[in-house]
Amino acid sequence: MTYIPLDDIKHAWVFRFKNLPISDQDLKHIKAMSPTRSSALWAQFISKQVDHPDFFKEGDWPFNDASWTDKAMWEQAWEGENPNLPELITDHLDWQNNTTVYYCNSKKQVLETTWVVFKRCWKNFLMMDDGPILIGKKRSEVVQFLSDGTFKIGHK
Repeated sequence: MTYIPLDDIKHAWVFRFKNLPISDQDLKHIKAMSPTRSSALWAQFISKQVDHPDFFKEGDWPFNDASWTDKAMWEQAWEGENPNLPELITDHLDWQNNTTVYYCNSKKQVLETTWVVFKRCWKNFLMMDDGPILIGKKRSEVVQFLSDGTFKIGHK
């Protein structure tokens, strides 16, 4: 099985949070990958060595400082009334709205959606901010969201 029901993931509540409602149409486009598929994607695009962003090490591209070009705060935008992602992110990820994106929480949990849905629902996703990496299908640009309220942009 490629996907599992969204309600079966550990933090499924973030997509039902009353203060950050998500339309039924957008919810249909947020897919939780099965652990097997998540592991395969993680190994191919994130790390063959570790299972969580906390443990990146030498040999993992996210561990390499040269992979990252800039850093800024996401937390202020998240707490604000403006629904938009920080401009540095949207400038860096100049993707078409239908680009498939992967929100990589860990080796066992990867969420798939489209760039336009992620942009609308990013505040929900960021309730899971323990170092996830956002990558786009067939794209080199990446963003990592850190639990200290910052993000890093770069290339894999």
